[in-house]
Amino acid sequence: MTHTKKIALIYFLFLPVLSFASEKTQIRLGVLAYGTVNWELNALEQQGLLETEKYQLKITRMANPQAGKVALLSGSVDMIVADWVWVSRQRSTGKDYTFYPYSNTIGALVLAKNSQIKSLQDLAGKKLAIAGGELDKNSLLLGAVMQKQGLTGVLNSTEKIYGAPALLAHQLKQERVDALLTYWHYAARLEAAGYPVLMTGADLLQQLEVKEKVPSIGYVFSGAWAKQHKEAVLKFLEYTQQMKNKLCTNDNTWQGLQKLTRAATEQESQLLRQRYCAGRVTSWGEKEQTAAELVYQNLKKMSQQRLTGNAEQIEQGTFWRKGGEMVWADLYPKSCILKSFECGCG
Repeated sequence: MTHTKKIALIYFLFLPVLSFASEKTQIRLGVLAYGTVNWELNALEQQGLLETEKYQLKITRMANPQAGKVALLSGSVDMIVADWVWVSRQRSTGKDYTFYPYSNTIGALVLAKNSQIKSLQDLAGKKLAIAGGELDKNSLLLGAVMQKQGLTGVLNSTEKIYGAPALLAHQLKQERVDALLTYWHYAARLEAAGYPVLMTGADLLQQLEVKEKVPSIGYVFSGAWAKQHKEAVLKFLEYTQQMKNKLCTNDNTWQGLQKLTRAATEQESQLLRQRYCAGRVTSWGEKEQTAAELVYQNLKKMSQQRLTGNAEQIEQGTFWRKGGEMVWADLYPKSCILKSFECGCG
Protein backbone atom coordinates (compact mmCIF):
# COMPACT_ATOMS: atom_id res chain seq x y z
CA MET A 1 0.00 0.00 0.00
CA THR A 2 1.42 3.35 -0.99
CA HIS A 3 1.98 6.13 1.55
CA THR A 4 -0.80 8.21 0.00
CA LYS A 5 -3.30 5.37 0.24
CA LYS A 6 -2.41 4.83 3.91
CA ILE A 7 -3.11 8.47 4.70
CA ALA A 8 -6.41 8.30 2.84
CA LEU A 9 -7.43 5.14 4.72
CA ILE A 10 -6.60 6.68 8.09
CA TYR A 11 -8.58 9.80 7.17
CA PHE A 12 -11.72 7.86 6.24
CA LEU A 13 -11.45 5.66 9.34
CA PHE A 14 -11.36 8.68 11.64
CA LEU A 15 -13.76 10.88 9.67
CA PRO A 16 -16.90 9.74 11.58
CA VAL A 17 -15.16 10.35 14.91
CA LEU A 18 -13.99 13.80 13.84
CA SER A 19 -17.47 14.68 12.56
CA PHE A 20 -19.09 13.52 15.78
CA ALA A 21 -16.62 15.48 17.89
CA SER A 22 -17.34 18.67 15.96
CA GLU A 23 -21.13 18.35 16.24
CA LYS A 24 -22.86 20.59 18.75
CA THR A 25 -26.43 21.73 19.20
CA GLN A 26 -27.35 25.09 17.75
CA ILE A 27 -29.82 26.79 20.06
CA ARG A 28 -31.76 29.44 18.16
CA LEU A 29 -32.92 31.80 20.89
CA GLY A 30 -35.47 34.55 20.27
CA VAL A 31 -35.47 37.37 22.83
CA LEU A 32 -36.98 40.82 23.13
CA ALA A 33 -34.57 43.44 21.85
CA TYR A 34 -35.16 45.43 25.06
CA GLY A 35 -35.69 42.49 27.45
CA THR A 36 -33.64 42.01 30.60
CA VAL A 37 -32.64 38.51 29.46
CA ASN A 38 -30.12 40.37 27.30
CA TRP A 39 -28.26 41.27 30.48
CA GLU A 40 -27.19 37.72 31.19
CA LEU A 41 -26.69 37.01 27.49
CA ASN A 42 -24.23 39.89 27.50
CA ALA A 43 -22.48 38.32 30.48
CA LEU A 44 -22.37 34.99 28.63
CA GLU A 45 -20.72 36.74 25.70
CA GLN A 46 -18.14 38.40 27.94
CA GLN A 47 -17.27 34.99 29.38
CA GLY A 48 -17.04 33.38 25.95
CA LEU A 49 -20.03 31.14 26.63
CA LEU A 50 -22.19 31.88 23.60
CA GLU A 51 -20.53 28.79 22.16
CA THR A 52 -19.30 25.83 24.20
CA GLU A 53 -18.50 22.19 23.60
CA LYS A 54 -22.22 21.42 24.00
CA TYR A 55 -24.03 24.21 22.19
CA GLN A 56 -23.78 27.17 19.86
CA LEU A 57 -26.15 30.03 20.64
CA LYS A 58 -27.77 31.95 17.81
CA ILE A 59 -29.64 34.97 19.15
CA THR A 60 -32.48 36.68 17.28
CA ARG A 61 -33.83 39.95 18.70
CA MET A 62 -37.59 40.39 18.54
CA ALA A 63 -39.57 43.63 18.41
CA ASN A 64 -42.29 42.46 20.82
CA PRO A 65 -43.41 39.36 22.78
CA GLN A 66 -45.90 38.29 20.11
CA ALA A 67 -43.15 38.21 17.49
CA GLY A 68 -41.22 35.73 19.64
CA LYS A 69 -44.23 33.47 20.00
CA VAL A 70 -44.88 33.55 16.26
CA ALA A 71 -41.22 32.70 15.63
CA LEU A 72 -41.42 29.70 17.95
CA LEU A 73 -44.70 28.50 16.46
CA SER A 74 -43.29 28.75 12.94
CA GLY A 75 -40.06 26.94 13.83
CA SER A 76 -37.85 29.97 13.17
CA VAL A 77 -36.37 29.71 16.68
CA ASP A 78 -35.99 26.86 19.17
CA MET A 79 -36.47 28.83 22.37
CA ILE A 80 -38.03 32.08 23.58
CA VAL A 81 -38.75 33.79 26.89
CA ALA A 82 -42.47 33.77 27.70
CA ASP A 83 -44.88 32.94 30.52
CA TRP A 84 -46.16 29.54 31.58
CA VAL A 85 -49.81 30.54 31.12
CA TRP A 86 -49.19 30.80 27.37
CA VAL A 87 -47.39 27.45 27.46
CA SER A 88 -50.32 25.78 29.21
CA ARG A 89 -52.76 27.19 26.67
CA GLN A 90 -50.61 25.98 23.78
CA ARG A 91 -50.45 22.51 25.30
CA SER A 92 -54.25 22.47 25.54
CA THR A 93 -54.29 22.75 21.74
CA GLY A 94 -51.85 19.90 21.22
CA LYS A 95 -48.49 21.72 21.19
CA ASP A 96 -45.65 20.22 23.24
CA TYR A 97 -44.05 23.43 24.51
CA THR A 98 -42.69 23.40 28.02
CA PHE A 99 -41.40 25.99 30.50
CA TYR A 100 -38.24 26.46 32.55
CA PRO A 101 -38.35 29.35 35.09
CA TYR A 102 -36.27 32.46 34.52
CA SER A 103 -37.54 35.16 36.90
CA ASN A 104 -39.93 35.63 39.82
CA THR A 105 -40.18 39.40 39.42
CA ILE A 106 -43.54 40.65 38.22
CA GLY A 107 -44.29 44.38 38.41
CA ALA A 108 -45.57 47.14 40.64
CA LEU A 109 -48.27 49.76 41.08
CA VAL A 110 -46.47 53.12 41.00
CA LEU A 111 -48.03 56.42 42.05
CA ALA A 112 -47.54 59.98 40.89
CA LYS A 113 -45.17 62.12 42.93
CA ASN A 114 -46.83 63.71 45.97
CA SER A 115 -49.81 61.39 45.49
CA GLN A 116 -52.45 61.31 48.22
CA ILE A 117 -53.29 57.69 47.41
CA LYS A 118 -52.53 55.53 50.44
CA SER A 119 -54.55 52.39 49.69
CA LEU A 120 -56.35 50.64 46.85
CA GLN A 121 -59.60 52.23 48.01
CA ASP A 122 -58.13 55.65 47.23
CA LEU A 123 -57.99 54.72 43.53
CA ALA A 124 -61.71 55.54 43.25
CA GLY A 125 -62.30 57.85 40.29
CA LYS A 126 -58.59 58.05 39.46
CA LYS A 127 -56.80 57.58 36.13
CA LEU A 128 -55.11 54.18 36.23
CA ALA A 129 -52.54 53.41 33.52
CA ILE A 130 -51.87 49.73 32.83
CA ALA A 131 -48.90 48.51 30.81
CA GLY A 132 -50.02 45.97 28.24
CA GLY A 133 -53.71 45.33 27.79
CA GLU A 134 -56.74 44.33 29.80
CA LEU A 135 -55.52 40.71 29.81
CA ASP A 136 -52.14 41.65 31.25
CA LYS A 137 -51.46 39.36 34.21
CA ASN A 138 -50.66 42.25 36.56
CA SER A 139 -53.99 43.84 35.72
CA LEU A 140 -55.91 40.62 36.28
CA LEU A 141 -54.20 39.98 39.62
CA LEU A 142 -54.93 43.53 40.77
CA GLY A 143 -58.55 42.94 39.84
CA ALA A 144 -58.59 39.70 41.82
CA VAL A 145 -57.18 41.45 44.90
CA MET A 146 -59.69 44.29 44.70
CA GLN A 147 -62.53 41.84 44.21
CA LYS A 148 -61.41 39.92 47.28
CA GLN A 149 -61.31 43.15 49.28
CA GLY A 150 -64.78 44.16 48.10
CA LEU A 151 -63.37 46.97 45.97
CA THR A 152 -64.69 45.95 42.55
CA GLY A 153 -66.74 49.14 42.45
CA VAL A 154 -63.64 51.18 43.12
CA LEU A 155 -61.79 49.46 40.27
CA ASN A 156 -64.74 49.97 37.93
CA SER A 157 -64.77 53.67 38.78
CA THR A 158 -61.20 54.18 37.59
CA GLU A 159 -60.45 55.46 34.13
CA LYS A 160 -58.15 52.79 32.69
CA ILE A 161 -55.55 53.70 30.12
CA TYR A 162 -53.66 50.88 28.37
CA GLY A 163 -50.46 51.23 26.44
CA ALA A 164 -46.74 50.59 26.14
CA PRO A 165 -44.84 50.83 29.44
CA ALA A 166 -42.44 53.54 28.27
CA LEU A 167 -45.29 55.73 27.00
CA LEU A 168 -47.29 55.29 30.20
CA ALA A 169 -44.24 56.08 32.36
CA HIS A 170 -44.01 59.36 30.47
CA GLN A 171 -47.72 59.96 31.15
CA LEU A 172 -47.11 59.47 34.88
CA LYS A 173 -44.20 61.91 34.83
CA GLN A 174 -46.41 64.46 33.06
CA GLU A 175 -49.07 63.97 35.77
CA ARG A 176 -51.61 62.86 33.20
CA VAL A 177 -52.39 59.70 35.16
CA ASP A 178 -52.61 59.08 38.89
CA ALA A 179 -51.13 55.59 39.05
CA LEU A 180 -49.33 53.15 36.79
CA LEU A 181 -49.36 49.36 36.93
CA THR A 182 -46.23 48.39 35.04
CA TYR A 183 -43.40 45.89 34.62
CA TRP A 184 -40.71 45.63 37.26
CA HIS A 185 -37.81 47.41 35.52
CA TYR A 186 -39.96 50.37 34.51
CA ALA A 187 -41.24 50.53 38.09
CA ALA A 188 -37.68 50.41 39.44
CA ARG A 189 -36.63 53.34 37.25
CA LEU A 190 -39.60 55.38 38.43
CA GLU A 191 -38.99 54.46 42.06
CA ALA A 192 -35.36 55.57 41.75
CA ALA A 193 -36.64 58.92 40.46
CA GLY A 194 -38.80 59.40 43.55
CA TYR A 195 -42.13 57.90 42.52
CA PRO A 196 -43.74 55.92 45.37
CA VAL A 197 -44.79 52.29 44.98
CA LEU A 198 -48.16 51.36 46.45
CA MET A 199 -47.94 47.62 45.85
CA THR A 200 -45.54 45.21 44.20
CA GLY A 201 -46.50 42.10 42.26
CA ALA A 202 -45.36 40.06 45.26
CA ASP A 203 -47.78 42.05 47.44
CA LEU A 204 -50.63 41.19 45.08
CA LEU A 205 -49.83 37.48 45.26
CA GLN A 206 -49.66 37.57 49.05
CA GLN A 207 -53.07 39.23 49.17
CA LEU A 208 -54.34 36.26 47.14
CA GLU A 209 -52.78 33.86 49.68
CA VAL A 210 -50.08 32.73 47.28
CA LYS A 211 -47.33 32.02 49.80
CA GLU A 212 -44.58 30.78 47.49
CA LYS A 213 -42.68 32.68 44.83
CA VAL A 214 -44.10 31.87 41.42
CA PRO A 215 -41.98 32.53 38.30
CA SER A 216 -43.49 35.09 35.97
CA ILE A 217 -41.48 34.22 32.86
CA GLY A 218 -39.11 31.53 31.70
CA TYR A 219 -37.46 29.80 28.78
CA VAL A 220 -40.00 28.09 26.52
CA PHE A 221 -39.18 25.36 24.03
CA SER A 222 -40.47 22.11 22.55
CA GLY A 223 -40.32 19.18 24.92
CA ALA A 224 -39.37 16.81 22.10
CA TRP A 225 -36.58 19.15 20.98
CA ALA A 226 -35.27 19.46 24.55
CA LYS A 227 -35.29 15.68 24.97
CA GLN A 228 -33.27 15.29 21.78
CA HIS A 229 -30.75 17.95 22.86
CA LYS A 230 -30.95 17.48 26.63
CA GLU A 231 -27.25 17.92 27.45
CA ALA A 232 -26.97 21.12 25.44
CA VAL A 233 -30.16 22.59 26.93
CA LEU A 234 -29.12 21.75 30.49
CA LYS A 235 -25.68 23.23 29.99
CA PHE A 236 -27.11 26.44 28.51
CA LEU A 237 -29.57 26.82 31.39
CA GLU A 238 -26.80 26.14 33.91
CA TYR A 239 -24.60 28.84 32.41
CA THR A 240 -27.41 31.40 32.28
CA GLN A 241 -28.05 30.86 35.98
CA GLN A 242 -24.36 31.24 36.70
CA MET A 243 -24.29 34.53 34.81
CA LYS A 244 -27.35 35.80 36.65
CA ASN A 245 -25.64 35.02 39.95
CA LYS A 246 -22.43 36.68 38.77
CA LEU A 247 -24.31 39.85 37.87
CA CYS A 248 -25.60 39.89 41.42
CA THR A 249 -22.29 39.22 43.17
CA ASN A 250 -19.63 40.77 40.94
CA ASP A 251 -19.64 44.57 40.70
CA ASN A 252 -17.46 44.66 37.59
CA THR A 253 -19.77 42.29 35.74
CA TRP A 254 -22.78 44.43 36.62
CA GLN A 255 -21.03 47.65 35.63
CA GLY A 256 -20.34 46.10 32.24
CA LEU A 257 -24.09 46.29 31.57
CA GLN A 258 -24.28 50.08 31.66
CA LYS A 259 -25.13 50.38 27.96
CA LEU A 260 -27.92 47.83 28.34
CA THR A 261 -29.44 49.00 31.63
CA ARG A 262 -29.29 52.65 30.54
CA ALA A 263 -29.40 53.67 34.18
CA ALA A 264 -29.44 57.47 34.46
CA THR A 265 -28.07 57.52 38.01
CA GLU A 266 -26.16 55.26 40.36
CA GLN A 267 -29.29 54.93 42.48
CA GLU A 268 -31.26 53.73 39.47
CA SER A 269 -28.54 51.22 38.60
CA GLN A 270 -28.48 49.83 42.12
CA LEU A 271 -32.27 49.59 42.33
CA LEU A 272 -32.41 47.78 38.99
CA ARG A 273 -29.78 45.38 40.26
CA GLN A 274 -31.62 44.85 43.53
CA ARG A 275 -34.93 44.07 41.83
CA TYR A 276 -33.25 41.90 39.18
CA CYS A 277 -31.44 39.83 41.79
CA ALA A 278 -34.52 39.53 43.98
CA GLY A 279 -36.18 37.82 41.02
CA ARG A 280 -33.71 34.95 40.89
CA VAL A 281 -35.43 31.56 41.06
CA THR A 282 -33.82 29.54 43.83
CA SER A 283 -36.50 26.93 44.37
CA TRP A 284 -38.87 25.33 41.87
CA GLY A 285 -40.66 22.29 43.14
CA GLU A 286 -44.01 20.99 44.32
CA LYS A 287 -44.87 23.95 46.58
CA GLU A 288 -44.12 26.50 43.90
CA GLN A 289 -46.11 24.65 41.26
CA THR A 290 -49.07 24.27 43.58
CA ALA A 291 -48.87 28.04 44.10
CA ALA A 292 -48.76 28.48 40.31
CA GLU A 293 -52.05 26.59 40.08
CA LEU A 294 -53.63 29.07 42.50
CA VAL A 295 -52.37 31.94 40.34
CA TYR A 296 -53.78 30.17 37.28
CA GLN A 297 -57.22 29.87 38.86
CA ASN A 298 -57.28 33.59 39.62
CA LEU A 299 -56.19 34.46 36.09
CA LYS A 300 -58.77 32.10 34.60
CA LYS A 301 -61.56 33.59 36.69
CA MET A 302 -60.68 37.24 36.19
CA SER A 303 -60.11 36.88 32.44
CA GLN A 304 -63.20 34.71 32.02
CA GLN A 305 -60.89 32.17 30.35
CA ARG A 306 -59.83 34.63 27.65
CA LEU A 307 -56.22 34.43 28.82
CA THR A 308 -56.02 30.79 29.88
CA GLY A 309 -58.35 29.11 27.43
CA ASN A 310 -60.83 26.45 28.48
CA ALA A 311 -58.44 24.21 30.41
CA GLU A 312 -59.64 23.81 34.00
CA GLN A 313 -56.11 23.72 35.37
CA ILE A 314 -52.51 24.03 34.24
CA GLU A 315 -51.93 21.50 31.49
CA GLN A 316 -49.77 18.52 32.39
CA GLY A 317 -46.24 18.92 31.03
CA THR A 318 -46.31 22.71 31.15
CA PHE A 319 -43.28 22.64 33.44
CA TRP A 320 -40.22 20.89 32.01
CA ARG A 321 -39.34 17.49 33.45
CA LYS A 322 -36.79 14.85 32.61
CA GLY A 323 -37.63 11.23 33.23
CA GLY A 324 -40.51 12.17 35.53
CA GLU A 325 -38.37 14.41 37.75
CA MET A 326 -38.11 18.16 37.82
CA VAL A 327 -35.19 19.31 35.71
CA TRP A 328 -34.45 21.99 38.31
CA ALA A 329 -32.94 19.25 40.48
CA ASP A 330 -30.34 18.49 37.78
CA LEU A 331 -28.99 22.01 38.18
CA TYR A 332 -29.77 22.57 41.84
CA PRO A 333 -29.60 19.31 43.82
CA LYS A 334 -30.91 20.91 47.03
CA SER A 335 -34.15 22.02 45.40
CA CYS A 336 -37.33 20.00 45.60
CA ILE A 337 -37.95 17.22 43.11
CA LEU A 338 -41.49 16.92 41.88
CA LYS A 339 -42.50 13.32 41.36
CA SER A 340 -46.03 14.09 40.32
CA PHE A 341 -48.30 17.12 40.12
CA GLU A 342 -52.01 16.79 40.58
CA CYS A 343 -53.98 19.74 41.78
CA GLY A 344 -57.67 20.45 41.92
CA CYS A 345 -59.30 23.60 40.73
CA GLY A 346 -60.48 24.88 44.07
